[in-house]
Amino acid sequence: MKTLLLPRFSVPAGLPLALVLGTVASTGAQAQRLATITGTVRTAAGAPLEFATITLHRAADSSVIKTEFSDAQGNFRVEAGDGRYLVSASQVGFARRWSQAFEAQTTTQLPALALPASAATTLKEVTVVGQKPLYEQLADRTIVNVEGSTLAAGNSSLDVLTRSPGVTVDGNDNLALRGKQGLLVLIDGKRQPMTGTELADYLRALPADQLKNIELITNPPAKYDAQGSAGIIAINTKKDQRQGTNGNVSLSYGRGEYGKFTSGLTLNHRHNQLNLFGNYAYAERNGFDKLDISRRFYKVQDGVRTESDRIAQRSVQLVSSQSHTWKAGADYSLGQRTALGAVVSGLSDRGPERESNTFVTFFDVANQPVDIYHTVSRRSYSLPNTAANVNFKHTFPNDSSGNRELTADVDYARYDTRRPQALTTDFELSGRPTVLVTGNQRGELTIQSAKADYTHPLSKTARLEAGVKASRVRSDNDVRFENTVNGETTVDLGRTNRFQYDEDITAAYVSFNQTLAKLSIQAGLRGEETKTRGRQLMSDGGDASFRRSYVQLFPNLGLKQTLNDKHEVAVSVSRRIDRPSYSQLNPFRVIIDPTTSGAGNPNLRPQTSYNLELTHTYKQKISVGLSYSSTNRPIVNTVQPETDSTVVARPANLGRQRYVGLTLTTPLQPATWWTMHNTGVFYRNQFVGTLAGTALNASRATFNLTSTNTLTLGKTWSAEIMARYQAKSQYGFFLIQPYGQLNLGIQKSLWDRKGSLKLNLGDVLYTRKVRAASVYDNYAETIYQRQDTRVATLSFSYRFGNDKVAPTRKRQDGAEDEKRRAG
Repeated sequence: MKTLLLPRFSVPAGLPLALVLGTVASTGAQAQRLATITGTVRTAAGAPLEFATITLHRAADSSVIKTEFSDAQGNFRVEAGDGRYLVSASQVGFARRWSQAFEAQTTTQLPALALPASAATTLKEVTVVGQKPLYEQLADRTIVNVEGSTLAAGNSSLDVLTRSPGVTVDGNDNLALRGKQGLLVLIDGKRQPMTGTELADYLRALPADQLKNIELITNPPAKYDAQGSAGIIAINTKKDQRQGTNGNVSLSYGRGEYGKFTSGLTLNHRHNQLNLFGNYAYAERNGFDKLDISRRFYKVQDGVRTESDRIAQRSVQLVSSQSHTWKAGADYSLGQRTALGAVVSGLSDRGPERESNTFVTFFDVANQPVDIYHTVSRRSYSLPNTAANVNFKHTFPNDSSGNRELTADVDYARYDTRRPQALTTDFELSGRPTVLVTGNQRGELTIQSAKADYTHPLSKTARLEAGVKASRVRSDNDVRFENTVNGETTVDLGRTNRFQYDEDITAAYVSFNQTLAKLSIQAGLRGEETKTRGRQLMSDGGDASFRRSYVQLFPNLGLKQTLNDKHEVAVSVSRRIDRPSYSQLNPFRVIIDPTTSGAGNPNLRPQTSYNLELTHTYKQKISVGLSYSSTNRPIVNTVQPETDSTVVARPANLGRQRYVGLTLTTPLQPATWWTMHNTGVFYRNQFVGTLAGTALNASRATFNLTSTNTLTLGKTWSAEIMARYQAKSQYGFFLIQPYGQLNLGIQKSLWDRKGSLKLNLGDVLYTRKVRAASVYDNYAETIYQRQDTRVATLSFSYRFGNDKVAPTRKRQDGAEDEKRRAG
């Protein structure tokens, strides 16, 4: 995790995107109807075949959509969107068998699949099943399969996100998808309570070796929280599905200018109705952050602008983190239709005290230095958090229309923050006495939520979904600053304060799905009531408080038409919201140096957007999507002049943002051993508003390109090559220069694929650097930022235990909306 020693300017390099939908979420389709496909797997003699691997394929090209497992009676159930499919069944010791191609209906019963014994064929098939493509392009989302990826080994979850198609992460750690910020980020169905740098730090502390996949969803239906105008990034961690006791151990070391060490252990025990699981990872990551800034202040008189001051700043900081990530849980089947589950998890992240140096030189109008500030900053942090979830699922007996299902979740999470800091500033030319500023921010955040969802088939071609949710957030932050000059210490009343924030949200939704011939219709409406209360208790006696209450409706509509076996078209439209994160509302000051500070903004208002997306898919592979959105009061990060020589970095609302984008996805296979996945996003962002006395009406057409190549070099060797380019772009007041990155990886499978040795090289050409500029009427700034991104990583992992798999229960918990905003 990175210690905040430098201003986190909003320089969305592209914007260089984005916690996880659980598997239930992944089946909660977007603009399409869900079909339930059932069947039975038996031996040639007719005996039920337990724990057979059931694979759903597209009929057009046999590409893999998803996998499930048969139960103890040999029965299986797979959910999918409408379309034409094949199903195959395999098991160790048996030959694979395929169904006939079929058109999915709301309820589809397949003829029994009989698997003859054939050990040789089975061994061959098991190898094929284990090789998932790196990217899967589904009708409603893109899936990045992290598990097994060479480029993911030894890296962080944030590293993997920066390489995902359409996702960008800027120099200030802001996530964007297809050039748009405002994302709902889920991890195993739970929304993380943070944004910006704190969310990025959390993802840096989460090893990529623990991830199964990442889902990128651009226009979710009413079942999901309305938060996230740019869509959803859902990160799913691994969960072992094998019978008995199993596990995985991993170890990696990376080296750039500094070292990066990661280790992890995953354990799972599954027997009959009980499944126990847990994992633990330790990561120690070190690096640097270098930042050069040039600032010019202007005076405007009688319409004439003249330069008054110029400042050049050079900063170097060492960043480090030591994190412990853990999770433990249990699933228990009460019967054939009812299951209970519980999960507790945590991440203890701390940064040992690190020292950084910042030199700020002041120049007069004759370009002569008049003073030099040298600030030595010592900072550390401790960010422990824990979360717990209890979940319930019940499937009612089938009727002629299909399955009725009820799920419920209760969640609790607590996040603590401790950020002590000490800044010593010497004034090298003016002779002013040395100033020592000390401070410590302490924060406590609790999130409670409960939700229930019900699915009811109305007929074989229609289904109704409904649900309710309630959440409560309590945040209490206390900060104290002291100034020491000539040995005398006083409380800094202007910076010392306490901020308390409470938020209650209640929501309900209804969603309708209907299939008419080759047309699918999905329509939904979500209503959310929000009540907030903020109170700022400043040490100088001030009390800035606010209360807000509002009710908003979020409709969505999706249509998909299958024209023939090669062409599909879809359209979706929705209204969504982005509420400010809890840290964005917090008015606390973070002192960077005597001329620079960061702060929240309690006057922020939520941004709301209308989103339209048109998509054409050819042969269920190549897709072209046209997107448009209009956002009212967009929240952007800014760096504003505060006096004639100081600036403050804080979020602010602009007037309006308009976005239009074209996304082209082209998976190719130039050779049997070479798979290529290319994504191009071509878009224009327009920002209109007024800030710091400056009117803004800026737009620019730009694009980003991603190409990922997977090479099979033999039975036990494979390689990956990923290239990314982001063209010059505009975001708010910032104009960002182009940048790119090249990543290489190679891996060797060991011991019948139970072990693997991987070597990857990140940012080989060292081109992932941020250059940006912002201009106001009375202020102009350019920045150049570099980090420790060129890294070579060697990783080893070993999988042990029983290879016999078992079916799993899918679920999503209820706190995903609040947890993203608690940064």
